[in-house]
Amino acid sequence: MPTLDVSDLNVVVAVLGTFIILYGIISVKIKSRWFLGEALPAVLIGIILGPISAKFLDSSRWGSNPSPEQTSAITLGLTRIMIGVQLVIAGYQLPAKYQLLRWKEMAMCLLPIMTVMWLCTTLCMLATVPNITLLSALVIASCVTCTDPILSQAIAKGPFADKFVARDLREIISSEAGANDGFGFPFLMLAVYLMRHANGGPAEHGSTAEAVAHEVVARSAEGVGRLGGGVGVAIGNWFLETWLYIVLMSVAIGVVVGFGAGKALKFALYRKWVDSESYLLYPTALGLFLVGICGMLGTDDLLACFVAGNAMNWDGEFLKETEARHDEVNSCMDVLLNFGGFMYIGTIMPWDQFHQPDVTGLTWGRLIGLGFMVLLFRRIPAILGMYKFMPNVCKNYREAFFMGYFGPIGAGAVFYVEHTRHLYPELGHGDEEETQLVRVMIPVVYFLVLFSIVVHGLSIPGLNLIYKFAGVKPIMDDAVVVRRKSVRVPTPVNAEVNDQKTFVAYNRFSRPVFEPGELPIVEERYGGVQYHPDGRAATPDSVQLEKERTSPQSLNGRTRSIRFSQNRF
Repeated sequence: MPTLDVSDLNVVVAVLGTFIILYGIISVKIKSRWFLGEALPAVLIGIILGPISAKFLDSSRWGSNPSPEQTSAITLGLTRIMIGVQLVIAGYQLPAKYQLLRWKEMAMCLLPIMTVMWLCTTLCMLATVPNITLLSALVIASCVTCTDPILSQAIAKGPFADKFVARDLREIISSEAGANDGFGFPFLMLAVYLMRHANGGPAEHGSTAEAVAHEVVARSAEGVGRLGGGVGVAIGNWFLETWLYIVLMSVAIGVVVGFGAGKALKFALYRKWVDSESYLLYPTALGLFLVGICGMLGTDDLLACFVAGNAMNWDGEFLKETEARHDEVNSCMDVLLNFGGFMYIGTIMPWDQFHQPDVTGLTWGRLIGLGFMVLLFRRIPAILGMYKFMPNVCKNYREAFFMGYFGPIGAGAVFYVEHTRHLYPELGHGDEEETQLVRVMIPVVYFLVLFSIVVHGLSIPGLNLIYKFAGVKPIMDDAVVVRRKSVRVPTPVNAEVNDQKTFVAYNRFSRPVFEPGELPIVEERYGGVQYHPDGRAATPDSVQLEKERTSPQSLNGRTRSIRFSQNRF
């Protein structure tokens, strides 16, 4: 007999499907006309349908044994999968050998710039969040130091960037966001170790040896609490456990898995064993595999995923093959993860903790002030002060300001704060410093995530209106004639109609190598025809023309060139 089954699974699936359907109907308007992306609408829907408003979506009710405490574990697992898969995709979409060719710029972004961002954010925390110590401020600041890899991909690869952002700048934003999300662990664990081994732990009190041993075992059984030992022990553990095991081990795993996956795919392609569906789903499977393996080993799964994506496409062949197969699968995976992930983040916003003047000292005024301080001082001063050391990717102060302003805080910060929650005793079981930290870090980080999603989500439409009013011209470099997949496909914002079957696209993000025209002719012959690495047929006249086109004299005066791709149905 038919029954009404309003279970949580049915509700979640129905809501997610409804949102994707309604969003998809006007997706061109949202992305290419209003420049809103997926994050802001998804978060707003999550807030509206969450436990505070409509009460349709409530993670504390999910499962056979629901409890409010399970939300933290669900959030941590969901963000790991959400970010890990997208970092593999972000890694392979960079040009071949990108990390080798841009190692100086990446070193600047991951070491001095990120350190300045961490310290500036700490000062913002101390100025606005009441009753926290310097070490507590360092812990919270480390959770929001990293630029979010998901929101940054939208800024680097979205329709606005296609029109107005130089490709070198887009690539470094994408690469930095992918790498520094994994590099956030050293900053977080340094603050955690300094607090955990601060003088005043069990070893520094005049207790008996038995009492000391009992306390250390009891508090370290789950890796939380005070252990004592001082700064020397903290630095030693930080170097051994964080740098050698978590960071270097993750890089090694990413390199081995990424290169191995790339070699296996090449062999399978040569044998014609791989169909298109399996080939295009490979990055998703690789991300899931690394999240699981690194999670079991206790290493940095996010960093391993990004490294693996770079390693898999180290020679540019994987990206070249995905373009030849008209890859839309990985873009769809990005969108689906964004929809589900950000909608979920909207449902778990701790609204009741944003204003607790009698408990944590937090108020709406303090949090809004913190949001604007972080927006202005977290990243912009660091980039403006050091952009001259990165002339290949950041050519002037305008690009430096753009790079500094668009350093969003999102799902990565949620992952870090939920991970940090497990590094400290439960609320009420620690000392005063730990208790205050556990109370304030969740509302502070979640508010900054919400603030960044709203501000950065609305900044792109606002900047587009400013550019339109000021008459800023779109970037028209690197023109490529591309065959339409369908006559009903809307023309991208960075393209113009060429004829009924093709359009001319400019300033595309994706490219297997840096400059195909500057590479030598390869000996690939089909029916006696020689081919360039980018797919153009080569004749003796075209070879000479190519040499003249790429000579220094011609490059100095060249504004753009059009090359034809071999994209076919």
